[in-house]
Amino acid sequence: MNSSIKKLLAAALIAATCVFAAGCGSSDSGSADKKEIAIGVTAGPHAEVMEQVAKEAEKQGLTIKVVEFNDFVQPNKALAEGDLDMNSMQHQPYLDNVVKNQGMKLTSIGKTIILPMAVYSHKYKNISEVADGAKVTIPNDPTNGGRALLLLQQVGLITLKNGTSVDASVPDIVNNPKHLEFIELDAAQIPRSLDDTDLACVNTNYAIPAGLNPQKDSLLVEDKDSPYANVMVVREDEANNETYKKVLAIYQSEPIKKFINEHFQGTILPAF
Repeated sequence: MNSSIKKLLAAALIAATCVFAAGCGSSDSGSADKKEIAIGVTAGPHAEVMEQVAKEAEKQGLTIKVVEFNDFVQPNKALAEGDLDMNSMQHQPYLDNVVKNQGMKLTSIGKTIILPMAVYSHKYKNISEVADGAKVTIPNDPTNGGRALLLLQQVGLITLKNGTSVDASVPDIVNNPKHLEFIELDAAQIPRSLDDTDLACVNTNYAIPAGLNPQKDSLLVEDKDSPYANVMVVREDEANNETYKKVLAIYQSEPIKKFINEHFQGTILPAF
């Protein structure tokens, strides 16, 4: 009888040890580096570039899952909630606005591409031809409206009281020597205004579908040093994650720069 009890106790001890070991093994596995990195992008140029980054990353032992969205709100929400590891779909001023107004703990770790805003016209061939009282359409959202005004200030058409502030708006114009008339429209509608206005400040993502090339068809275009360069974004507590830094380095590598330059033919620029 005593012998049987001893055998049962020994068996129970072995089973408990195995369960403990299995539990330890599971914990070790959970703390290991993730083998797949989920990166949120918006459909179009951001997705196209990230697919190339994924191919380069695979050569270096990293697996990137490209997750496409159709708006600019969900990628930040998904990242903040931990459903994504990174995202690549917004410029720095937009991110700053999200952090400030929504309190999301997100930060950029490096620049990616710039989809340059440009000024187009069906009336003028050169920005110097702009006449007194010309009508100018600009985006009606704060981020891109300020972007358009900074671009016009760059060539002396207006002067802003805040200088180079990305938060500029029409009331911030302190000097308007040509008495330009500003019409604020939804950014997506601005290409359609070209026949009814003199100048139109259009974001590249809306210019391309309208058949406009910012490098060939515009009177004025942003360069790669614009403060509106797009950025790679992570959660604040992951800013020093070495794997994510490696993803950024792959994005900013020569093969990806070559792809951007050749594939987009100047409509989109590397910002690195």
